[in-house]
Amino acid sequence: MTVGEAIRAAVEALVPVSDTARLDAELLMAHLFGVTRSELLLRHMRDPEPPGFAALVERRAAHEPVAYITGRQHFYGLPLIVTPATLIPRGDSETLVEAALALRPEAKRVLDLGTGSGALLLAVLAHLREAQGIGIDRSLEAVAVAARNAEQLGLRPQAHFREGDWHAAGWADDLGTFDLVLCNPPYVEEGAALDRQVAGFEPATALFAGPEGLDDYRILIPQLRKLMNPQAAAILEIGANQAAAVSALAAASGFSVELRRDLAGRDRALVLT
Repeated sequence: MTVGEAIRAAVEALVPVSDTARLDAELLMAHLFGVTRSELLLRHMRDPEPPGFAALVERRAAHEPVAYITGRQHFYGLPLIVTPATLIPRGDSETLVEAALALRPEAKRVLDLGTGSGALLLAVLAHLREAQGIGIDRSLEAVAVAARNAEQLGLRPQAHFREGDWHAAGWADDLGTFDLVLCNPPYVEEGAALDRQVAGFEPATALFAGPEGLDDYRILIPQLRKLMNPQAAAILEIGANQAAAVSALAAASGFSVELRRDLAGRDRALVLT
């Protein structure tokens, strides 16, 4: 069977579980060849099917995300390593990067809370080459993934990662203050109906935040002021229906709040100053 024929067969197997069956099959095949999807389509469609493709398709058919199968995900133009210890970076979160770069292009110190793969911090630092950044995560495994991403992207001199948990006393005592604070906290309400590839594979501790999805905002927002320089901005990702509730929490802590929407027009981030 040729690569093209194997991909067509894989698409038929994946249609019941994926809205992007063709893309998924092509990405899995390109991963086996060690090439980009474009290179696969241009140069390898008539090659023999490589061993191992059927096993990858079987994993995807069981709802495992493509990013976890390949160990890679692109975010804001950066190729990132991802593992089941980290959330998969999504294009919607690029809203925070756009806001950060527009609001504080002169930033010298950047903090990323709940850094995961390091996606937000590394995307910002890749464009602010004079800035230094710190990424905090309570998962040591995630911290290790973020450090690997910084290394492979040549951002290790700028980016530093460490374990930290904003639920614990004294977690920020030695951090100092920052010009930008980024955060994509857990914000999914307990019991929410999630896609199987999310609920079954992505880390629950990075997703769920109490019955309303607001628990982490309640803990974190009152602590932000001591981390921010006088002209700093904190940019928080929110769920599509959480703008009013999180804005109220921010206002109660003395912040002015501005809303940012993603490319689909959904409420996606709040800017706190």
